[in-house]
Amino acid sequence: MLKSIFAAALILILGVAAIDISGAQDAPAAPAAPVVPVAADYANPAVWLCRPDAQDACTVSQDATIVAVNGTLTREKFHAGKNPPIDCFYVYPTVSNESGGNSDLTITGAEKSVVNAQFARFAAKCRLFAPMYRQVTLTALRAMIVGKPIPADRELGYNDVLAAWNYYLAHDNKGRGVVLVGHSQGSGVLTRLIKDEIDGKPVQNKVISAILMGTNLPVPKGADVGGAFKHIPVCHSNSQTGCVIAFADFRVNVPPPANSRFGKAPDGMQAVCANPAALGGGSGVLDAYLSVGRISTGSDGPREPFDWTQPAKPIDTSFVKVPGLLSAACVADEHGSYLAVTVHPTAGGARTNDISGDVVVNGQVLQDWGLHLIDANLTMGNLVAIVGDETKAYLAKAKKM
Repeated sequence: MLKSIFAAALILILGVAAIDISGAQDAPAAPAAPVVPVAADYANPAVWLCRPDAQDACTVSQDATIVAVNGTLTREKFHAGKNPPIDCFYVYPTVSNESGGNSDLTITGAEKSVVNAQFARFAAKCRLFAPMYRQVTLTALRAMIVGKPIPADRELGYNDVLAAWNYYLAHDNKGRGVVLVGHSQGSGVLTRLIKDEIDGKPVQNKVISAILMGTNLPVPKGADVGGAFKHIPVCHSNSQTGCVIAFADFRVNVPPPANSRFGKAPDGMQAVCANPAALGGGSGVLDAYLSVGRISTGSDGPREPFDWTQPAKPIDTSFVKVPGLLSAACVADEHGSYLAVTVHPTAGGARTNDISGDVVVNGQVLQDWGLHLIDANLTMGNLVAIVGDETKAYLAKAKKM
């Protein structure tokens, strides 16, 4: 039973944006065989999920259906920005279900789905760059959880992202500001990239912000720098640049338990919580773009519709908005430091009074994961707006120099 629970927990799907443990408390994979891999060639467009002016994984519909409290449905059309002045560089979470410990560089539906859910909407504000990388797979994570690890190499995936970043800087950046975006394993890779290659170096001046979702970014208690990064502070306003936004979501009434994978940091540190809905502090309304379908696991059956209205109405977009239903505030208490999400039901309304997104296995909510599956979806509209505000501030500052 325990084996089936944990195996199912690692194949949860949002689209196919599966949860992973690499953005939580990092556990080592089994040593990889001593084989020198062929370096990834990022001059080849085939190893990029997204690049500007290409029909690729990011050029998919981002239209959303707005569901009003009275059950009225309105379509929100998405429009990519015309000649956006900045770039966004994205590293996706663990989604590969390939049989080995590391994925290859072949684009599959898994990577396409997670880009659609977590990154394509940023096209409203920036040019999009998303490299493939040979990440540690779900297969390796399942094997590790059940005590039968297979060879997997974290260095391989990191070195791919490093090579993609260096290629981008050399051939595409051309002096533009850039926002770094990641989730879970992707956030872990970006944290190391920033620490080793950006923090305190001249290239830091190009970084408008880093958005690290679903991770435990450490910072000394009461401080903004000094943990993972020495020169890059936590963001406290939409117009602040050169800073980091990091968080992990939990329901306000289901805080991180003692064994939580998120909201925790080593002794003397706390996990960063920068609330995209209110960077200055306090509570703010979440501008969420939620998946139209219910989150499900292999043990609980296939993904199925989620009824956003009563009676249910058909919805033909991939995303749904529920204005006024959700808010969030950063909480630091005995449970940890985390983004607490509150659902605001409306009595007698025709719209749903709850959301799908908890990690549920065999009918049981795994509280140690929180709302990890939908970290990006819950905050997507807020994050896109922040990137727009940061861009204005960054360009104004650059103009004065």
